[in-house]
Amino acid sequence: MRPLGALLFLATLAHAQLFTLTKEQMVQFTSKNPYERFADGRPKVPDNLLQKLQGLSAEDVWAVLPGKEFRNQFEGNWRILHPGKKLFGRVVTAQFMPFRPDLNEIIAAGGKTAGRQGGQNQWVIDQLQPGDVVVVDLFGKTEGGTFVGDNLAFYIKETTKGGGMIIDGSVRDLEGIATMDMAAYFRGVHPTPIQNVMLTGFNVPVRIGNTTVLPGDIAFGDREGVYFIPPHLLDAVLQRAEDTKIHDEWTKKKFREGKYKSSDIYGRPRDPELIKEYEEYRKKASGK
Repeated sequence: MRPLGALLFLATLAHAQLFTLTKEQMVQFTSKNPYERFADGRPKVPDNLLQKLQGLSAEDVWAVLPGKEFRNQFEGNWRILHPGKKLFGRVVTAQFMPFRPDLNEIIAAGGKTAGRQGGQNQWVIDQLQPGDVVVVDLFGKTEGGTFVGDNLAFYIKETTKGGGMIIDGSVRDLEGIATMDMAAYFRGVHPTPIQNVMLTGFNVPVRIGNTTVLPGDIAFGDREGVYFIPPHLLDAVLQRAEDTKIHDEWTKKKFREGKYKSSDIYGRPRDPELIKEYEEYRKKASGK
C-alpha cells in the first residue's frame, strides 16, 4: 500500500492541481463528521453551533477531548493579536515546506494549469469562505515565514467574516494588522515577505506544534491558546461547557455567602444537603 503522501503526490501530477485531498479522501478522513459537507467534502459545522463557542474557554474543551483519547489537540505559546477576542471557525489547512526547486517546478506548473494567480499563499487565501479559519503550517519560520501582511490579512478578515487565522510561522506589517477586528494567532513577526518556502498542501492533515489538524475541524482560541475540535465531538464539548457553567455559577454563589470553606464546595460538595441543593440548582438552570 502506498503511503498517503505518495498517493496525494501522484494525484497532483495526474490532475495538475494543488496538492490536496480528493473529495472521497476527505470524506474518508473525516468519516465521523455528523454534519453537512462543502462541495469538496470538507465538514460544514452549522453556523449556529459555531456561535455557541463564543462563551467557551480552553478548559471547557480540555474537559472533553482527552477523555475521548484526543490528547494532541491543544497548542499554546502564541502571539495573540487580540487576547480578549475569541477565535472560532471551520478549519482550512495549508502546509508549506522549505523551498526545493525541482518540487516547486511541479507545484508552480500545476498552479499555472489550474489558473491560480499571485503567490502560493494567495492560492490558499483565495479559496477561503465565510466562517473559515485558515490554519497554516509554516514550521515555525519567522524570517520569510510571513504568511500575510496587512493587505492580505484584511482580505482574510473580510472574506471569512469573523473567522481568522492561525499561523505556525509569522506575519508582517503588524502595525496595520493590529487595528483589524479579527482573531489571529502567530508565532512571530518579521518585515520580510514570504520567501524560500513552497506550498505543498491545501486542506490536508497538518501538524501545528504538538497538534494534528484536519480540514473541517473547529478551531477555537482564547487567551491560553488554540484547540482543534473534531466535528463529531463538538456536541459533547458544548454540553459539557453548559454543565461547567452551571457548576461554576453555583460554586461562586456559595462562596459569596461566606459560610463555607473552599473544600466544602469545590470541586463537588460532600454534605448531602449541599448535594441536594446543587442538583436542584442544576436542574432548574439547565431546564432538565
